[in-house]
Amino acid sequence: MLIDMKELAPLLREVKTIAVVGAVDKPGRPVDMVGRALIEMGFTVIPVHPKRSDVWGLPTYASLGDIPTPVDMVDLFRSPQFCPEHAREVLAMSPLPRIFWMQSGITSPEAREILSGSGITVVEDRCSKVEMQAMGIRR
Repeated sequence: MLIDMKELAPLLREVKTIAVVGAVDKPGRPVDMVGRALIEMGFTVIPVHPKRSDVWGLPTYASLGDIPTPVDMVDLFRSPQFCPEHAREVLAMSPLPRIFWMQSGITSPEAREILSGSGITVVEDRCSKVEMQAMGIRR
């Protein structure tokens, strides 16, 4: 689903906390570059990875359901086959995040369908870092 980024900009300006699913701090990996950039841009980044306890020097949670604080945006760095599972995880969060973002190259009609009607904006096949930098969004 192609999102009009100009329409998304006001919502992105409200984002403060971003959960990065699939977070790893291996240099050269897209998730590492984006995660570090989001931190440098001033966002509160919460890494999510099932086997790591520390990514980017931050406490890392095994799943979205383990995060003890509200999240404004979930930023996925997972293959499309895992997106529906994460969409279901998102629906169990309270409060619900405002944005479910699938990074460049990632689309999931099933995840989009799961989240339809929830009020959560779904973004597919776009890089959060690139889009936020282009819009001048920082915290």
